[in-house]
Amino acid sequence: MIAKRGHYGAFLQEEWDLLQRMILLAHEKLSVPVTCKIRVFPEIDKTVRYAQMLEKAGCQLLTVHGRTKEQKGPLSGTASWEHIKAVRKAVAIPVFANGNIQCLRDVERCIQDTGVQGVMSAEGNLHNPALFEGRSPAVWELAEEYLDIVRQHPCPLSYVRAHLFKLWHHTLQVHQQLREELAKVKTLEGIAAVSQELKLRCQEDISRQKEGEKPSGGLLFFHWICQPYFRPGPREGSKESEGARSKRALEEEEGSTDVLSKNKQKKKLRNPHKTFDPSLKPKYAKCDQCGNPKGNRCVFNLCRGCCKKRAFKETADCPGHGLLFKTKLEKSLAWKGAQPRLQEPQQARPGEPGGFPEVVGSVLA
Repeated sequence: MIAKRGHYGAFLQEEWDLLQRMILLAHEKLSVPVTCKIRVFPEIDKTVRYAQMLEKAGCQLLTVHGRTKEQKGPLSGTASWEHIKAVRKAVAIPVFANGNIQCLRDVERCIQDTGVQGVMSAEGNLHNPALFEGRSPAVWELAEEYLDIVRQHPCPLSYVRAHLFKLWHHTLQVHQQLREELAKVKTLEGIAAVSQELKLRCQEDISRQKEGEKPSGGLLFFHWICQPYFRPGPREGSKESEGARSKRALEEEEGSTDVLSKNKQKKKLRNPHKTFDPSLKPKYAKCDQCGNPKGNRCVFNLCRGCCKKRAFKETADCPGHGLLFKTKLEKSLAWKGAQPRLQEPQQARPGEPGGFPEVVGSVLA
């Protein structure tokens, strides 16, 4: 939404003239190669013309994400390797493919099917950083390796936390208390302690594993093994939304902590007097003009915005909103009335100091 409003990122792909000028200028002024990463259009031929325009402008390496700009979040869907293949055949510069890369086999298959010179992975690599090595290690092993790198090359703690949320995604679905702890810790040592606790819990899960037992929840491996994360489709996402709405309705109907969401239960623990019963929530009276909540002490029964307009128009006061137009005007007039008036200088008469000299005789005499 931010990129759409700001008209940048993938939403800039409609401005071909602007993009051409930008890349041409960068190619002329920079001493390093100019690379571009694009999303595709629904039409293959338009995508090909788009790529050729970028090549002509000076792009020297092109990465093609095989999804349209509308394919985001639950609407991501499957990336089109057909678009990528067509671009690869139509340009002379190196082309990298992006999309549908979840394991090393996907890398090999993508190169074989599209003929690209390289492959880029985003989420697949975040959930399994060993993806390009063709292995799926235990999640705590890569976490420990990553934390060692962070100690050598410090970075903001938010970056570390974000990486571990991706790496531990499936394990945190099982051990949700660790998710809360990871979200709350404020130091790298605290994160390392969470990592150690996660390792111990995973090893306990392994010791309890029964012979012949298979992963649950549609996972390829057990939760303690690095593996891809597959986003739920639109239908599954809508089902989750319906479930959340029905759960909220049940909470509001019964008002019991037994049916409260985990988030609300945590709030209840922090503040035992907090209530989620909608019947006990304060009811706000509406503004007489716009329908927003009115000020409880407004003399006009309006919200602050409407009250300010009316008080200014009528030169009135509303102490409830701190608007004192009438009072300020009265003070201003009183101050002006108290100032001494400047006396007008009296015209001096002839013969007096400062006056005209007396005329003796006739001018014509």
